[in-house]
Amino acid sequence: MTNRKEVAELAGVSEATVSRVLNGIGPMKESTRERVLEAAKRLNYELNAVASSFARGRSGNLGVVLPYVPKVHLFSTYYFSELLSGIGEAVRSKGYGLLLLFRDPTATYDYVSLYRTQRVDACIILGASAIEAELEGINRLAEEELPFCVMDQKFDNPLVSIVAADHEQGSYDAVKHLLDKGLRTIGFLNGSPQYSNSWDRMSGYRRALQEAGIQPDESIMYEGNYSRTSGIQAAKDVHRDLHKMEAIFVSNDRMAIGLMQGLRELGCRLPEELKVVAYDDSDAASLTEPPLTTVKVPFYEMGRLAAERLLDRLTDKGNTESVINERLKTELKVRKSSGN
Repeated sequence: MTNRKEVAELAGVSEATVSRVLNGIGPMKESTRERVLEAAKRLNYELNAVASSFARGRSGNLGVVLPYVPKVHLFSTYYFSELLSGIGEAVRSKGYGLLLLFRDPTATYDYVSLYRTQRVDACIILGASAIEAELEGINRLAEEELPFCVMDQKFDNPLVSIVAADHEQGSYDAVKHLLDKGLRTIGFLNGSPQYSNSWDRMSGYRRALQEAGIQPDESIMYEGNYSRTSGIQAAKDVHRDLHKMEAIFVSNDRMAIGLMQGLRELGCRLPEELKVVAYDDSDAASLTEPPLTTVKVPFYEMGRLAAERLLDRLTDKGNTESVINERLKTELKVRKSSGN
């Protein structure tokens, strides 16, 4: 394999000069630069990507920071696996490395130190919430004007880059689908309130009802935490209130699957006694009995877009504005759980 010394000998320069030319560092005579590049081409010499990154003061890594939650298998969840797949595809296609990092969601995370120590050149934050510790770390990143993006969580700070789905419209479409079937009493099982997309889902749910002239009924609104277990736990309350509602909208597929499991165990016939519409369109949605009507969220595309935009900013290609603000459309997928 050709090394830098051979390139230097053929070009008639020092190894240090070869390094400076190939890394684009410092002033250089055009004739010298051309000799080095020609020698490298003739010898089919490829610059080591890692060495090049460090020479430029970069790590060559895109960081992805996730919350560490004991006993929760994040990578097995549809939400995280799809986002990471999209991010990974962009990173692979652009020749970057991917560094996964975990944070304590209850403590302020020092994102800035990742850049200072050259561990990452940019980062994507997954699973962020609106609690004070999270806000502090993310606002610090924005103040430093470092390249980063938060996935699927809105912040009041206009300097925070965000790629998200239009959850308000997606939820509106889900509830409107039930209303168009002539159903009037529609319950709601929402996720954790510290996430902005839980509030977006609530807004879409309320807007659809109010446009239909229906006052939302607080007594048939329930709260889970986006887990299947919380859906199972909610089944007892939903079953108790079956006489109050014809259908229920659930904020994600995992809770909906748990809810349906719990309701069946209590003797409820689905969708005859209760129509169900969920959210995400995970792989399991079409495998349930009955198959779930659900809102498809483009998580893979969101992850890929966020990574591409950040990496383009690093390489001065494409759209390079410092703040990213993208909101992707969702799509309703109609199956049997919402009735015929």
